[in-house]
Amino acid sequence: MPRFFVLLCLSIVFASGSQADVWTFETPSENIQCSVGQGAGVSDIFCTIIERRGTPALPRPADCQSDWGHDFLMLNTGPVQMQCGPLNRNRDGYDRAEYGVTGKFGGFVCHSSKKGLECKNEDGHGFFLSRAVQRVF
Repeated sequence: MPRFFVLLCLSIVFASGSQADVWTFETPSENIQCSVGQGAGVSDIFCTIIERRGTPALPRPADCQSDWGHDFLMLNTGPVQMQCGPLNRNRDGYDRAEYGVTGKFGGFVCHSSKKGLECKNEDGHGFFLSRAVQRVF
């Protein structure tokens, strides 16, 4: 059984002349999928909630003419950013983050539970995602 903190390295990308590792994981419902990029001194996590209800965590920007409220981006420091763009409904190729598991990696701590997925960065900024509720803090 894959473990949340032992994520499979799926690909290598090149950023600023140095290598960065990229891992992916999803919740057991397959409704929340995340990619983590870890490089020299900076890391990022990008999570998508495929099916959601309720009000988005942040208001839709006036210039967003695409899907809103599904994509969350966070660096290892600083606030969460929500992304405007077409929703990717692909549910393949992600390691499973079983419920009740906490993972620490790349400046982030994420906890997967039956209530949802919560991730925080080194500054204490983060997000909570579930089908019914999405929030940033």
